[in-house]
Amino acid sequence: MRVKGGPHTRRRHKKVLKMTKGHHGVRHSRFRAANESLMHALKHAYVGRKLKKRDFRKLWIVRINAALRKLGLTYSVFMGWLKKQNIQVNRKVLADMAFSDFEAFKNFVEQVKGKAAQS
Repeated sequence: MRVKGGPHTRRRHKKVLKMTKGHHGVRHSRFRAANESLMHALKHAYVGRKLKKRDFRKLWIVRINAALRKLGLTYSVFMGWLKKQNIQVNRKVLADMAFSDFEAFKNFVEQVKGKAAQS
């Protein structure tokens, strides 16, 4: 006996077409084009989630470096001091401090600088 997958196929097609809402041209209305478009979109979304972490780290480093240069320091020297003194503050927190509360960041840098001068 031949089995036809009518309801299952229709359900699968509807799911794909629902997910491709907003795609241009026939990529949101014809199943074959929509399915291909969806596969590419999902692949790019997966890669993008990984790249986002890289992009944010870059942004944090740029912000920290800009704030440190206002204080006459460089990013590499400051991070070297933190490593030597075994101070573990992540870049996200440092960048947020430099961006939103510059005075607190300045005090933190002065403390690290003072400890670096002692050792």
